[in-house]
Amino acid sequence: MTPTLLTHYTATTCLGHGMAPLIAALREQRGGLVPCEFETARLDTYVGVVAGLEAEQLPRHLRHYDCRNNRLAQLGLRQDGFLQDVEASIARVGRRRFGLFLGTSTSGIQEAEFAYRNRDAATGALPVTFCYPGTHNTYSVAAFLRELLEIEGPTAVISTACSSSAKVFGNAARMLQAGLIDAALVGGVDSLCLTTLYGFHSLQLTARGPCCPFAADRDGLSIGEAAAFALLQRVDRPPAVSIALLGIGESNDAHHLSAPRPDGLGATLAMQAALREASLEPHQIDYVNLHGTATPSNDRAEGRAVASLLGAHTPCSSTKGATGHTLGAAGALEALISAASVAGGFMPGGINTSQADPSLGVEYLTSTRFAPVRRVLSNSFGFGGTNCSLVIGRLA
Repeated sequence: MTPTLLTHYTATTCLGHGMAPLIAALREQRGGLVPCEFETARLDTYVGVVAGLEAEQLPRHLRHYDCRNNRLAQLGLRQDGFLQDVEASIARVGRRRFGLFLGTSTSGIQEAEFAYRNRDAATGALPVTFCYPGTHNTYSVAAFLRELLEIEGPTAVISTACSSSAKVFGNAARMLQAGLIDAALVGGVDSLCLTTLYGFHSLQLTARGPCCPFAADRDGLSIGEAAAFALLQRVDRPPAVSIALLGIGESNDAHHLSAPRPDGLGATLAMQAALREASLEPHQIDYVNLHGTATPSNDRAEGRAVASLLGAHTPCSSTKGATGHTLGAAGALEALISAASVAGGFMPGGINTSQADPSLGVEYLTSTRFAPVRRVLSNSFGFGGTNCSLVIGRLA
């Protein structure tokens, strides 16, 4: 594929608002997970909570979109001067030539939870104030940002669980290469809710402490929330040193509703396709940002896939020990962490993991490594075998 320039990006997580606190925490191996006291949930697990969402207010004319997820989207959009960068790009290419592609898994389902708890005692009817299209609906976050930014170009939301916001990079890149748009806002937004917390708890997938990906004693994941956005553009003359999306690979092994295929075939196919699109050989990858959820089966399948394709000596780690698993936002968040790794010359050490599981056969970093990084492979694997791998790297 023709490389697609990743010109600006920002992320808001439990580690802070914007890229600076995220990068500092990853370099210094600090995490943002805390004991779960979210809303009415009292589960024996840790979560990654973004501060300040209760105080965030949407513009008055867009209040029908008000929910935790859209407040998180707006808060994230304002960081690092990203909103101004987007507005400048829209002005440059025109509103109809600017695309919007976002990933989410639960969207604003928390509003449906509130509505259900406040339904009419006699009839069971939900409150008339509940606005399903503007909140719970999966498209809600795109509809909100489309109106907020006055975008008129192609707009879509992908909801394929944990691979959602990795896949949107492919949507945008294909639109750019086809000449249908000249720039795009891509990313992912997912927020905490009881449905997610109790859902993963019922599957016995949540860890009791902060999650420890690829550890010999890993026992489950930690749920987090995040907003992560990037600006992809076609630029006639790229800057001397540019970071770009070099390749994307997707697969769907459809092995099981929630469990990965044990031999990691779906993950392998996605990584192979990404390398093929980037015209790279496995040895040309400097670092792998693993999907690394810290559940026994997911890490085992991914470890087998990475070891079989890239060998046992390609440095890799998961950053979910610091941010939690941000579900539909994870793909975009970790693509931006990969871009920051390339820009800053560091490979984040996976925190909470004191001893990597030797049976997984990979070189898992338990401390941050500072070295030049030219190309990163970022993995995102979702329920139902919806797999996506991205190659992020330098053009020069």
